[in-house]
Amino acid sequence: MNRLYILFLLVLSACFNATAQTKTFTITEAVAPAPKANYQLASRFSPNKLRKIIYSTAVDPHWLKLGNRFWYEYETPNGKEWYMVNPVAKNKTKIFDNAKLAADITNVVRDPFDAQHLPLENLKFSADEKNITFEVRSTIDEVKKDRKDKKAADSMQKKIFFFNYVIATQKLTEVPNYSKPKAKPSWGSVAPDSSAIVFSRNYNLYWMDKENYKKAVKNEDDSTIVEHQLTKDGVKFYAYGGGGGDDGDDEESEKNKKKRRGAWVMWSPDSRHFVLNRTDSRKVKDLWVINSIAPGRPTLETYKYQMPGEKESPITEILLFNFASKTFKKLNISAFKDQTVSVWGAPVLNRDRDNEFRPSIWLGNNSKIYFQRTSRDLKRVDVCTVDINTSAVTPLIDERFNTYVEINRPGLVNDGKEIIHWSERDGWAHFYLFDGNGKLKNQITKGAFHCESIVNIDEKNRVLYFTANGREVKEDPYYFHLYRINFDGSGMKLLNPGDFDHAISMDDDNKFFVNNFSRVNTVPKSVLMDNNGRVVMNLETTDLSLLMTTGYKFPEPFKVKADDGITDIYGVMYKPFDFDPNKKYPIIEYVYPGPQTEAVNKSFSRSMDRTERLAQFGYIVITVGNRGGNPARSKWYHTFGYGNLRDYGLADKKAAVEQLADRYSFIDASRVGITGHSGGGFMSTAAMLVYPDFFKAAVSNAGNHDNSIYNRWWSEKHHGIKEVVTAKGDTTFTYSIDKNPDLAKNLKGHLMLMTGDIDNNVHPANTIRVANALMKAGKRFEFVIVPGQRHAFGDLTEYTFWKLADHFNKYLIGDFSRSEDVSILEMDREVERKR
Repeated sequence: MNRLYILFLLVLSACFNATAQTKTFTITEAVAPAPKANYQLASRFSPNKLRKIIYSTAVDPHWLKLGNRFWYEYETPNGKEWYMVNPVAKNKTKIFDNAKLAADITNVVRDPFDAQHLPLENLKFSADEKNITFEVRSTIDEVKKDRKDKKAADSMQKKIFFFNYVIATQKLTEVPNYSKPKAKPSWGSVAPDSSAIVFSRNYNLYWMDKENYKKAVKNEDDSTIVEHQLTKDGVKFYAYGGGGGDDGDDEESEKNKKKRRGAWVMWSPDSRHFVLNRTDSRKVKDLWVINSIAPGRPTLETYKYQMPGEKESPITEILLFNFASKTFKKLNISAFKDQTVSVWGAPVLNRDRDNEFRPSIWLGNNSKIYFQRTSRDLKRVDVCTVDINTSAVTPLIDERFNTYVEINRPGLVNDGKEIIHWSERDGWAHFYLFDGNGKLKNQITKGAFHCESIVNIDEKNRVLYFTANGREVKEDPYYFHLYRINFDGSGMKLLNPGDFDHAISMDDDNKFFVNNFSRVNTVPKSVLMDNNGRVVMNLETTDLSLLMTTGYKFPEPFKVKADDGITDIYGVMYKPFDFDPNKKYPIIEYVYPGPQTEAVNKSFSRSMDRTERLAQFGYIVITVGNRGGNPARSKWYHTFGYGNLRDYGLADKKAAVEQLADRYSFIDASRVGITGHSGGGFMSTAAMLVYPDFFKAAVSNAGNHDNSIYNRWWSEKHHGIKEVVTAKGDTTFTYSIDKNPDLAKNLKGHLMLMTGDIDNNVHPANTIRVANALMKAGKRFEFVIVPGQRHAFGDLTEYTFWKLADHFNKYLIGDFSRSEDVSILEMDREVERKR
């Protein structure tokens, strides 16, 4: 028996050892390196670093007043150059000999400059366009001339040298005893003849003449300035002009009310009259944010904010002032309860872009003003005129629709004898020609494409220049082009062909335009073209050589079907630059639901935070449209989400990932993340709650999660509000909407919520209400307050990006090491030498 027992023990021991060895071998074989997110690669594409490897990507022309010439500046890795272009002569010349100019400036300033480092500021052409003036900032310290306390910490500045440069002779001359003029005060509404300047102070209107304005430009506190009061009954929240009360925390608002503010008036061309929108917001309810990190005690900011469905609405009036008699009257413009009204301004000429003192002139003439009025439910819009002499208001064109109506500024032909009107009345955005009395003459453009905006009107030849998209077959329908067409609808011509997204700037004489074009996967180019679509000359091709040395690779546009299996939706895919097609990658959607845009890039972009940079950690990142997400398609497409503002785009976002995962084996559809800001913050949280088994992680920034407390203007427009008229004729409005907090119980994945604590656009209460519902539902999530930040996160944008990345890296990649291995400060360490 002892032998048997000993034998049993030996066998048992052998089995145990064999098992232990097997287990040890199995465990050793199964252990793999912990997954790592590629923080170092992502850090190479921060905004600060991109500024040093991506320079100019477009030509921005400054059209001159004499002739059709323009100048522009353009920067490459070799430095900055300034060019003059003469379209008629078909030549482009450098304005400066940079090396010679650098030497001449160095001789005067006594700071060293060279051809690649010319810090020229505030270039301005003389009236005859033969000379240029500019400024150069030196390293010399000097006391600011307007400082009373010379010992104050901010009393010193760097001396600025002012130069005059003769273009023909290349002669540079310092302008002695130069005192840098202050920029035009933002509060001055200058009359077209410069005879008077109107502004607001303490909720009322004032004016001063030209000579006193010159004094105010030099020194706002000059005690000799003479100003005259126009109105006396302005009060807080029912003010004339700016400074109505919504201008910072309560203490600052009270201190600033006596300062000069912008009046935002529009003048008649002859300077005899002006109009002003005056809004009574006194009954609109208050909203508050608290700045917890303000110096000293936390400060309270109170502002007016109407939420959807609330009856306390701002009431807007149009006041017509006779400046000669210093009198005014309120126009009788009422048509709808809680209507909004807006006076249109005249188009600004391109040749006036560098004139900071250009006046704001109303659309119309000396005897007629054009404005729009819109019902609160946005289903009714009237285009109206006002007769200056009689104050009579005449409706000219009406728009009626069962969803919201959108409208653009009309184009006037021959002083209003004809009107070019933009409308979506046939389901697509097109232009229509009306006579001056509002009678339709003919539809100018027709077809299944979207017209965007009027560029120019050639009255003499009866030609309209406009931008549009979706007309060219086999192109992404969002690519914009420039077209011309006769007023009668004949002779439509594409002026800048090419399978690219185009941005244009046309001269005021309709003869030439600069055409900037690219796709997300091409190098941007700029050419000069004429009004017949002929290329006059090539201007620039963006130098991306430094970007390409980093290993950068262009993203890839794609097309998939929406969840209905019919509608084409368009997107862009961003891969890691060290992409391995044999690997499986998590996928993240960067989303914005619209309906004003889909946030899908169509041209090359130097901003990479939300897409390329995020991909470098080890993700496939996509942006893609959704039905209801963009106005630049059919009216049906744009209003798809009307009445369902929470869920309308989610099915398309899910369908896009599923189709791409079927198409590409490197996409892991079991690890799907989603993120967005504002409307995208709202949408990304909704996705986690509507499809909790599909979306595994989300970071939702500044989201309007509860649209019943978001602003009336966006929520009521895109979701809809019902106008109810009783038998007595009383009008009320009812509003109801689905919200993210309603679905909190559905959360399964990993959600991070972020909000700025003084966000006065999408109030922090939106995010706090989601957090409250999640807590009551017993859900785990992360909640980040961004201190002292408004809607866009300001100077903490970089910090919030790394927080976003950490969240996805933990829950999609499985990298939990970032707290030990990665310093947020080191990721974007950029210390610049200050001159």
